[in-house]
Amino acid sequence: MIGFRTIEAGPARADSAEKSRRRMQARPVVLTIVLSVLAYGSLSFVSDSSPVQANINPPSGEAMPIGNLPGWKQVFTEDFVSGNVPVGEFPGGMYGAKWSENYADGTPDTAAQLNEARSGYFPSRVLSVKDGVLDMYLHSENGTSMGAAPSPKFSETSGRPYNSQVYGRYSVRFKADPLPGYKTAWLLWPDSKQWPEDGEIDFPEGDLAATIFAAMHGTGSAEGELIDMFHTTATFSSWHTATIEWNPGRVEFFLDGRSIGISTTSTPDKPMHYILQTESCLPVCPAPETSGHLYVDWVAIWEKS
Repeated sequence: MIGFRTIEAGPARADSAEKSRRRMQARPVVLTIVLSVLAYGSLSFVSDSSPVQANINPPSGEAMPIGNLPGWKQVFTEDFVSGNVPVGEFPGGMYGAKWSENYADGTPDTAAQLNEARSGYFPSRVLSVKDGVLDMYLHSENGTSMGAAPSPKFSETSGRPYNSQVYGRYSVRFKADPLPGYKTAWLLWPDSKQWPEDGEIDFPEGDLAATIFAAMHGTGSAEGELIDMFHTTATFSSWHTATIEWNPGRVEFFLDGRSIGISTTSTPDKPMHYILQTESCLPVCPAPETSGHLYVDWVAIWEKS
């Protein structure tokens, strides 16, 4: 409680009373300003242009983080609330400014390139947006298992590699049906395409019917060699938030806010870009009848500040 002491001495009494009256009249104005600031506190800025407000009723039960963090400046957010987009039309007009399907239909995925598996990226058969989530419908057609690898765009006019930066913080909220043979390897991939020389950072990674892990392919490592791998007991069947913090000389992985491991060996130090690479047939292809969905509630990205 704040008290006010009024000094009453001779002619100053009238001035003092008038000041007190003005002070009391000012209180409602001050209170209004304070309440406005508190209300506006729920809005944060991703850029200098317009405020962004997180979905207050997110499908996953956890709102997308909005705003800068100590050491990080936010440069991208997406919580898929601009409207629904049917299969075959993503990103379309609603999401085209911030997303690319990245690979055209029929682009071989990792297994198809390495093992000649009948698998690949088919965004027109897989990607849609419905009820506030990006929906990946993972299934097979004519003996080919289909995935997708969409990529966020930092600007409407940016071309490949769309979201390039050196160092950054990447968070994604997701869950999936247990689909043996389909997997995520959501990753930071070198702009140079020089692999393994320029490294690779994967999280979340894993078969959708198994547990989630993180993988670090350090710079200069022999092909296929893992520098660090960090396992969890979490499965894809529940909502989770995976976060990569890529700093000079250090990469830390968080699942649902808890650190699962830190890699400090051969840390990438050249530009990389983020891809939601979702594929199949590593190491075993899904059964033809296997089908289901992987959902992404939101994606948030920061740059090193």
